[in-house]
Amino acid sequence: MYGFEHGMGWGLGGIGMILVWLIPILLVVFLVRAFIGRSGGQPDERPHKSPLEVLDARYANGEVERDEYLKRRGDLAH
Repeated sequence: MYGFEHGMGWGLGGIGMILVWLIPILLVVFLVRAFIGRSGGQPDERPHKSPLEVLDARYANGEVERDEYLKRRGDLAH
């Protein structure tokens, strides 16, 4: 009365059972990786600039006058 054809009902047999378990597991793995990626799980890969490099960039952008630049550069050299 209940033969092999009544197993999963999808006609996929064992492959159907594998998919029933594999799809939710992959979904959980994907969600965990996405959450960790957004929450800062990875270290900051940007190189940090030294104070002298920041001062040089500010002078190049015109944010700092020449006199102030030379004074601060002298302060940072000590």
